[in-house]
Amino acid sequence: MGNQNNSKMYSAEITAVGMYVPEKIMDNKYMESIVDTNDEWIVTRTGIRERRLLENGATSDLAAGAAKDLFTTTDVKPEEIDVIIVATVTPDMMFPATACLVQEKIGATNAWGFDMSAACSGFLFALQTGASLIQGGQYKNVLVLGADKMSSITDYTDRNTCILFGDAGAAVLLQRTDNKELGIQNSILRIDGSGKESLNMKGGGSLNPPTHETIDNKMHYIYQDGQAVFKVAVKGMADVSAEMMEMQGLKPEDVAYLVPHQANLRIIDATARRMGLEKEKVMINIDKYGNTTAATIPLCLVEYYRDGKIKKGDNLILSAFGAGFTWGATHLVWSLD
Repeated sequence: MGNQNNSKMYSAEITAVGMYVPEKIMDNKYMESIVDTNDEWIVTRTGIRERRLLENGATSDLAAGAAKDLFTTTDVKPEEIDVIIVATVTPDMMFPATACLVQEKIGATNAWGFDMSAACSGFLFALQTGASLIQGGQYKNVLVLGADKMSSITDYTDRNTCILFGDAGAAVLLQRTDNKELGIQNSILRIDGSGKESLNMKGGGSLNPPTHETIDNKMHYIYQDGQAVFKVAVKGMADVSAEMMEMQGLKPEDVAYLVPHQANLRIIDATARRMGLEKEKVMINIDKYGNTTAATIPLCLVEYYRDGKIKKGDNLILSAFGAGFTWGATHLVWSLD
């Protein structure tokens, strides 16, 4: 047994990012043509104007696409990746893990890996897990992917849920650094199973294996009690983000950006207000992609970094809320120039 005080020998920093969004766009006009809804209703309640649809392919294609994009920006080669973590609730199959399929598609011949199921908080859970594997000194290169083909579990006759979700994948490379001022500084992650009735997919698991009955009852689609989820999400995301600032001794002026899960603009606004942040300090791309579940937070990071809006040393608070319930916040100090 090693010295327990050395549990964090290193820091885990993000050294490369990548993203992949399908070409096909479903805008609000298209949603108007398939369900009883309209652009104004969608925009005022959610902030969403369009979302992407992967017509041919699966979640592993979204994740592999994001990983390949990442590899064009770094000297690290796929065969140097030690671990692949895929945060998703839409795995290609129950097994093998989507991480295995991604590993083959990108040629990460020396990696092991696994999937992380925590719904919309999946990326934060995966990021903390990846950081922990690096901080102990055992691994150098961990690829963390958030990817979901939400169209595969969305009921396009349900006007309440079908307007919300889109397909996307995004990736970050976590690497070891001796500089403990950079990278992932702290995380607060939580779950509460009493929320299971408000947001779920009842069919397909061992509780309700697929039958004609489960299919007829639409149990293989997302079910969401919008009002109930909204209420707890607003409180959960706002509270945990404020708690993270307090824990890290950060004042509003110290925070460069809130990087929130993109589920609903009203939830994002409430979280920013609770943190005392102006709108300019909130990353938003929900209007372009909708809710891509595990992909939303890394998608924001990639776009804002590539637009030159984040700089080295910036304090970022990543925050999410999802089915389970799951929620959390992470303090990340950006390390890319």
